[in-house]
Amino acid sequence: MQEDAIRFDDRVAIVTGAGNGLGRSHALGLAARGAKVVVNDRGTALDGSGGSISAAAKVTAEIEAAGGVAMADEADVTDFAQVAAMVERARERWGRVDILVSNAGILRDKSFAKMGLDDFRAVLEVHLMGAVHGAKAVWDIMRAQNYGRIVFTSSSSGLYGNFGQANYGTAKTGLIGLMNVLHHEGQKNDIRVNILSPTAATRMTEQYLAAEDKALLAPETVTPGLLYLVGPHAPSRVMLCAGAGCFARAEILETEGIFLPEAERSPEAVAQRFAAISDRGRHAPLPDAWAQTKKYVAMARRMAGR
Repeated sequence: MQEDAIRFDDRVAIVTGAGNGLGRSHALGLAARGAKVVVNDRGTALDGSGGSISAAAKVTAEIEAAGGVAMADEADVTDFAQVAAMVERARERWGRVDILVSNAGILRDKSFAKMGLDDFRAVLEVHLMGAVHGAKAVWDIMRAQNYGRIVFTSSSSGLYGNFGQANYGTAKTGLIGLMNVLHHEGQKNDIRVNILSPTAATRMTEQYLAAEDKALLAPETVTPGLLYLVGPHAPSRVMLCAGAGCFARAEILETEGIFLPEAERSPEAVAQRFAAISDRGRHAPLPDAWAQTKKYVAMARRMAGR
């Protein structure tokens, strides 16, 4: 392995939803590069029903057979007390927690017209609140040790939308807001927070994929991106998209926009100037929420001073 290889020796990682698919691949990848890994999975069906520690135990056995160090855990990510207890078990055994990969998820797809609110809430509880619970449980530990790496698993359904996934898309977009805020709050303690938006052949997607595409979309084609995002020199506040060995970066951008003098501030004027408002000739990501306010104030002052 090259001299600048990304390693995780003496690091402790928690991967939720690690019994299958992407989570399994991430756990194996972390362990192969020296991390001690908590393999968390409740072993439920895709809709969240049922449960067994067998999936987590199997991945743990794979890691140990390859010479790695791991422990299986079946904490329910929707229950903060269980998540906090899992984190404490990891710290009691290995002394610290350095990495959180929030990957656990379920699906309850239906069109919005047919979707019950219970199915909506259930998906938010696992994907969004599950990520919140994990981050909250490790946050003080990471602050105290002045080191932490957190990755939330988002989705193109959250970034761009997908029919029948209002619950899933809402949860996945919510993770972007969580990342943005925790990035700012974690900076002084070297806690770096990122998003991974993967596409892979897993239990969640295999029914929708053509047979010839499944081999290309193996979860292992995504994991190199995850390992970078939790590495010692990781960026922060990045949305990395990955699949089939391809990697891209998604960003939320804002156009330069226009200024309307007070006498012209009407919905009709907005409609008439909407093409100019939407002009992508000049657009950029904004570093924080106040940057938007400052941008508008500066534009208004500049235009008023003409």
